This record gives sequence, C-alpha cells and structure tokens, in this order.
Amino acid sequence: MPGINDVLTWLETNENQSVSRLIDWLKIPSISTDPAYKADVRRAAEWAAAHLHESGLRVEIHETGDPAGSGHPIVLATTPDVGLASGPHVLFYGHYDVQPVDPVDLWESGPFEPVVKPGTPGGPGERIVARGASDDKGQVMMFLEALRAWKEAGSAVAGGARFTVLLEGEEESGSVNLDRYLRQSADRFRECDVCLISDTGMLSRERPAITYGVRGLTYTEIKLHGPDQDLHSGLWGGRCPNPNNELVKVLAQLWDADRRITIPGFYDAVRPLGADERAAWQKLNVNAAAALRKIGLPPEADIGEAGFSSLEREWARPTAEINGIFGGYTGAGAKTVIPAWAAAKVSFRLVADQEPQKIADAFFDWCRERTPPGCRWEFHLHSGGDPATVQTDSPLLRAASAAVEKACGRAPALIKSGGSIPVAGQLKAICGLETVFMGFGLDDDRVHSPNEKFELSCYRMGARSHAWYIEHLRAMR
Repeated sequence: MPGINDVLTWLETNENQSVSRLIDWLKIPSISTDPAYKADVRRAAEWAAAHLHESGLRVEIHETGDPAGSGHPIVLATTPDVGLASGPHVLFYGHYDVQPVDPVDLWESGPFEPVVKPGTPGGPGERIVARGASDDKGQVMMFLEALRAWKEAGSAVAGGARFTVLLEGEEESGSVNLDRYLRQSADRFRECDVCLISDTGMLSRERPAITYGVRGLTYTEIKLHGPDQDLHSGLWGGRCPNPNNELVKVLAQLWDADRRITIPGFYDAVRPLGADERAAWQKLNVNAAAALRKIGLPPEADIGEAGFSSLEREWARPTAEINGIFGGYTGAGAKTVIPAWAAAKVSFRLVADQEPQKIADAFFDWCRERTPPGCRWEFHLHSGGDPATVQTDSPLLRAASAAVEKACGRAPALIKSGGSIPVAGQLKAICGLETVFMGFGLDDDRVHSPNEKFELSCYRMGARSHAWYIEHLRAMR
C-alpha cells in the first residue's frame, strides 16, 4: 500500500504541473464584491469542484442567497464513505474569491495574469505574483494538491482519511450567506471533529507556525449628512456645518493620548493577556523594527496602545481603524464646495470575548452623542465576525504541529494572528467545532495589495505539511 514517501515523491516530481494548475485558477478574476464578476466567481467554483472530483471526492455545488443563486456558490466535497470510515473527521475550509485589484496601475504585471518571478538576494524568494496568490487560492491549493498526491500515488482517496471540504465564494465580501448556510447544514458539519484552515502565516520563511487565535471584526460605514446640496464654499463657508470638517473632528476623538479607544465599555469583554502567554511571545524574538522596514517605515513608527509591545497589540488587543474617508470633490483640479455629506468606513479588530454586534452598536451610539449641530447620521454594518482562540493541547492540533515539523524540519511556533477569519467563530458557535489554523503566508505577501505574491518555498512546505497531516490522521484510526 502506498505511503507518505510515495506521496512526497509525487509532490516533488509533479511540482511544475501543480504550479501550472494554480496559475490556471489564479487567472479567473473571482472578485466576489463586484457584481460584474459574478460569472467569473462561478467559474472559479467550478474549477475547484473539478479539481476535487479528479482527486476522487464526491462534489456538490450549493447555491446561496435569497433567492437561491443570488449569492456566490459554495463548493462542498466529501471523501467516499465518510460516515463509515473510522478516525477523525476533518472539515477543511477555504475560500476561492479574491479582493478587488485597485489601484491597478501599481501592479507590475496583470493581477489576473500570474507570473513566476525569480528570487532576489536579501528579498523575496521565487514567487507567484497575482491576486489571490496567497489569499486564499494559493493556500487552498496546497491542500488540494496534497489530496491529489495521495490519490495519484496509488492510495485511497485522501489516503483513507475522512474529509469534508467547504470552499466559500464570499469571504472577501463579508460572507453574507455563510451563516445561513452553516445553520441549515449544521447537522452535517457537527459530524466533523475539527476544522482545518490554511489562511494564516508563518513567522518567517524559516520559521513555520500554527496559529491558535485570530481576531474578530466589526466593519461599519458611517455617513454624516449636512445641507441638502453641495454649496459654494465662499458663500457658505463659516455659515453652516461642513460635513467633511465635522466628520474628521468626530473621528479624531476615537483615541485618547495613550491610543486607547474612547468608546464606553469597549474594553469590558477583552480577555486579559496572561503572564505565561506574554512570556512565550517574548521568546519568539520577533523583530518589530525589521517588520516595519519591510513596509517602508522607520523604527519610530512602532506606535499603538500604550503598555503593549507590537506583537501584543496585534495578537491580543483590539483596534479601531479608518479604512476609507470620502466626501466632496476628489477629482482633478479644483472645485470649491462644501459637500452635502461625508462618509467613512471604520473597522474594529476584536479579541476574545468581544462581540461584533455590541461593538457596532456602541460605536454608533458614540457617534450619535457627538452629532454636529444641524447634521444627521446614517449607519451601516457591513460585516462582522467573532474572534476565535482555540485549545493548544488538543490531539488534532498536536498532529498538525507534528506534520509541519516533518515537512519543514523544524517544529512550528504557536502564534496568534491579527487578521480575522470569521468562519472559525461561526463554526464554534453553530457547530461546536474548534479550528486548527495551518497556514504558510508571509507578512510581506502584500495580501489585499497590488503585487500580491506567494513564494514557492512556502507553497512547497504547505503541500508537504498537508500530506503529512493526512498521514497522521490515518494513524489515528
């Protein structure tokens, strides 16, 4: 019976074809937030379904939305006889949709024209550059190719391990239909023992990691209305409220002198950072100044909530960020107006045990208390997701750590992430599932930015790690 060595050999021998398949998937512009790309999002789903089918899984494409089909499809696949086999049943979650590509003129190559670039001394290694290369098609593909390797090496589907695979097409647009889908299918997912997600990162190219906690998210949009029309700033300046001026004055009050968020009760549910956890993170020797250099900032740019290190602020503390602000004339040249309205997109990264809806409500109340004279607010909650912190001593997480160590030659660090993966909190709340985050991204992958990349060494480690994880699951029968 073929085993792990045959699978690893197959991965190495067929790496060029594997990368070529990933490039084909990356060529599909599956931008879920833009209705113009709806057909392309479906094509990306169908591409993933075909790949899973070729690896021997039973595949279904489920429509989402109300009416059905108004949302983007979910790809659901299972290994044969999943209910009859023994051993742990793993749910793999990933997403095949991608972020918009703006500003497109900053891309060095077409965002959906993937290129493989050579490594540079002291810089990135050999890498694929395209939208979705790291988030999340490249990371999902590591798992898909591990499944293919077990099948092609002559073994049973997924080596005989029990998998359900859920690939979503709306993660980058708020997962607006996922909660309903999970609740409607909850009994099916409760049969799983753990969720596996590959959408996180490593400490560095040489330092793999298992992530045991991600932050939650509340994403809002606020709009401040003033006059019922744009006004001549010479005739009306100093006579009535300017929504641009008033909005920035309100938002500037979000932080105090210690950069703590001023919304009443904001920190009430924050789980304190323990001394043991703090000491463990210090031993990781993460270089904050070096991380800042990678994004073009000097060491003095290491700013944030007083009393916490850069790493602690990312992994254990909540934040408030203005993601966009707009109003009035923003075109070329001059147009002297007082705008009728001004708006901002404001997001909050949350930590256990904060609740997204409560934070949104508290923020909106905070704005109302600061309503400028003569103005009115319009509030919108775009999306939210619970934070998720998981047990670090579970057998399935230990198996993931062992798999990464076998694949990479070094035991992974246990870390948290400042990013958000809302499905982890949803799976915990709805289905009682814990999540193992086994990702291989790097902090300079330019996720959500022009020239997004995924380095082939990371892709290789990820495929091998998932292959080893399947081997460990087989041993747990």
